[in-house]
Amino acid sequence: MSTSLSPLLAPMLSSAAMRAVCDDQETLQHMLDFEAALARAEAATGVIPASAAEPIAKACKADGFDLADLAEAATHSGNLAIPLVKALTAKVAQSDAEAARYVHWGATSQDVIDTAAMLSLRAGIDALLGDLDRAVTGFAGLARQHRSTAMVARTWLQHALPMPFGLKLAEYAAALHRAKRRLQRMRQDTLALQFGGAAGTLAALGDNGLVVAEQLARNLELPLPEAPWHTHRDRIAEAASVLAILSGTCGKIARDVSLMMQTDVAEAFEPAGEGRGGSSTMPHKRNPVAAATALAAATMAPNLAATILAAQVQDHERSAGPWHAEWPTLPTLLLVTSGALAAIVDIAEGLEVDVARMRANLDTTGGLIMAEAVTMALAEKLGKSDAHHLVEAASKKAVAGKKHLRDILADDSQVTALLGGDGLARLFEPMAYQGASQALIDRLLASLDET
Repeated sequence: MSTSLSPLLAPMLSSAAMRAVCDDQETLQHMLDFEAALARAEAATGVIPASAAEPIAKACKADGFDLADLAEAATHSGNLAIPLVKALTAKVAQSDAEAARYVHWGATSQDVIDTAAMLSLRAGIDALLGDLDRAVTGFAGLARQHRSTAMVARTWLQHALPMPFGLKLAEYAAALHRAKRRLQRMRQDTLALQFGGAAGTLAALGDNGLVVAEQLARNLELPLPEAPWHTHRDRIAEAASVLAILSGTCGKIARDVSLMMQTDVAEAFEPAGEGRGGSSTMPHKRNPVAAATALAAATMAPNLAATILAAQVQDHERSAGPWHAEWPTLPTLLLVTSGALAAIVDIAEGLEVDVARMRANLDTTGGLIMAEAVTMALAEKLGKSDAHHLVEAASKKAVAGKKHLRDILADDSQVTALLGGDGLARLFEPMAYQGASQALIDRLLASLDET
């Protein structure tokens, strides 16, 4: 296996399915698929002899070529397509010298490389969509299971208000579902055949250029664009953006999980396993290894996407340099995105939740987390400003005296007169102050069913 990630690190940072997609042998096969499809398209449209197509197609098998020789030759030619076409022509000539005359007829190197990239993107998107389905399903199931599980909502890493854990989980599912929709739209609208010949005019094919292009697009099952797009790289840039956004979504989920796994929080955990999450020196450790993978990928992805965005600035009809920068960058972005998503699938399908610890953490501030609930109830009687000052003073008193806020307020005759003892007690029930959370969960889960 050879990928744009080190073979030593690739299994940790990418999925097996994406490593297969981005494997050099597979990339070479996509380039050869273009050549075979081109020969068949030109034979079908009468541009080359009908007898030439099958000898060319038969020779388009990646295992018949030496990757190392092609790589070395590319250092002199400037791209892989030139030595590949030369080697393919020689291979076809061994069985049919006449057919060999028509290898790569009317095409240019960029047509081969860009179309191969589109084929790799299509396969990569399909691999990601499968994992997205698993992650969305996993988090949606957890959201339904924990829609009444009370936990701390945190803002600026501080305790803010109570919330149902199911809301957080439903948000994960919906964000991943939006990523799925982006990938589906990209698969349908962004992928496109690249076929323009030397300068994007198809001049070498005379009046047959568009006829061949239409047949070639059908053969490869790729959309035919309005025109070749050699130096208009918005399609590649859009793909990079969508992949980077997906990596970021995975990173956000991973960040939450790693924080919930902290010893001092201990609310939810990645699935356990033999030898998983251990330390080389501390036998008690349970490190967030899947979250770390997703966070590593989320750190790498924006910079990879930035390289591709920068490569949009290309000169005239064919560019030297920026186009070349895409070649290792896009596969690497696919790989790390797949690694982030695979880690999130692992979490979605095996998250361990400590419901009791979530409830206990709600009580660690001695009722201060319910201060807003009390304030809003008193505001109906006193007005917002006076209620705020009253509860703020009570909160400071509770902290100074290391007492529960409820007890401080219960000793305030004004508060008990306005709210009553039972009313005050109800205000300290966390799930009694969740606003529209349950409706939001329903809305988020319903969005997963939208077509």
